[in-house]
Amino acid sequence: MIASEKLVTYMYVLLAVYAAVILYFVVRGARKNTNIKDYAVGNIGFPAWVVGLSLAASMTSAATFIINPGFISLYGISGVISFAVVLPIAAFISLVVFTKGFAKYGSAVKATTMAQWIGKRYESKNYAFFFGIIALLLITFIVLINVGLTQVISKALNVDPFYVLMGIVAFVFGYMMFGGANSMVYTNTIQAIIMFIVALILLGSGFEFFKGGFGGFMNELSSIDPNLTKPTNPSSFLFRDYFEIIVTQVIIGVAIVCQPHIITKSLLLKDAKKINNYLFSGIVFMIVFFLVVIVGLYARISFPDLTVDGKALKMDEIIPTYVVAKFSVGVGLIIVVGLISAGLSTLESLIQSLSITITSDILEPIFKDKIGENTITVNKIVIVILAIVSFLLSWEQIKNPDVSVAIFAQNGVYAYFAAAFVPVLFGTFLKNVSVRSVFIASITAIVVHFGIYYGRLTPYMQEPVNNPGVSAAFGIVASLVVGYIFYKLDAKKTNEHVKLDS
Repeated sequence: MIASEKLVTYMYVLLAVYAAVILYFVVRGARKNTNIKDYAVGNIGFPAWVVGLSLAASMTSAATFIINPGFISLYGISGVISFAVVLPIAAFISLVVFTKGFAKYGSAVKATTMAQWIGKRYESKNYAFFFGIIALLLITFIVLINVGLTQVISKALNVDPFYVLMGIVAFVFGYMMFGGANSMVYTNTIQAIIMFIVALILLGSGFEFFKGGFGGFMNELSSIDPNLTKPTNPSSFLFRDYFEIIVTQVIIGVAIVCQPHIITKSLLLKDAKKINNYLFSGIVFMIVFFLVVIVGLYARISFPDLTVDGKALKMDEIIPTYVVAKFSVGVGLIIVVGLISAGLSTLESLIQSLSITITSDILEPIFKDKIGENTITVNKIVIVILAIVSFLLSWEQIKNPDVSVAIFAQNGVYAYFAAAFVPVLFGTFLKNVSVRSVFIASITAIVVHFGIYYGRLTPYMQEPVNNPGVSAAFGIVASLVVGYIFYKLDAKKTNEHVKLDS
């Protein structure tokens, strides 16, 4: 029992107020929903900077604030270089490049989901259906956020994680049955502002460790474990060399924006001319959010042997424990709400985009007219089923994590955006792309990623727990090469037919 009785009491009050505020905006947004399209991309003309904050809140989640700093506690500076420098830079550049083309085409084809965008871009219902199916991999990300939120709230309330998880799933999935995009932009904006304040508090919380300057801070880390201050960490399974820290993270960072809750956010803009404002506000906030992983170093200095009261901390417990132990009741309350906001913002986006994808891109093609006018009702049923499945998977990850729930989530999420990268890239920047070339590229990405990871291929896959980023990076590169070869072959065939016809 780490949290004081005072913190627990105030926490219950604050959670009740927070829940009431969210429900207010859910009701306000839900009133504007008249059909499934309104639920998916909204019908309110939000300012570009507000949608940008929604993007920032969606793209940086419980992983950024709660889970990833745990990796930094274990493995040190090598993880900071990877998670706070290389990945964000690659992702921001990719976000700017992709968003402009995607938003332009998305508005033209009236797409509401990633699968629809791909299906309409390549004029293939089968390819759209395929992407609807592989979008189910994103449930692993929902599980990660469920687990992160559960760890934070259970520590702050001194309550068994089982009941906290049940409450989170019931509340969030419950209100997402009604809110959709309109209410999500409201709640995401509030969450992003809270997250920004909390990020600054967390980053400043280690000020005392710099009394001897940066050198003194590094010496303190080095005295705990010399590997914590090295640019590579051979004792880790994520940051062993520069290939893992830089090459892999550049490839992942470039492809990571090809997730439905990230790239489709631009479709909320009713005026494509405002994309620069949208990207600017989103990226400024995200720069601060990505730096929060540094707090993992503060936590390691605070818990050098990663134990509390003689009990070893699981990786996913490190940051929640640091927050509860480090801060006064008042500041602790603000930070816990910020961590909850970090989780809820992405969780809302995932529930919304995944439920729409299942309803519109999987069930409608199968049942056709039987769904018809009942899409809103069917979507609610889909959310209930998602809630049950995510609860069961989340509880298993809390009880038996494979080092961290992040590994479980990365495996699924990386497979999805590895498959999505080539069709989004080619669809945005190339003309006359055959559906065959991108379909084969998507399948290649998935086969190579899972083949390398579960087949334990390459020297990087020989540990008890391995880095999904490496196998996904190989999958993305293989997909790009294979896709481009087939694109060229099909373009050559088309040109030959044109010559013969003329």
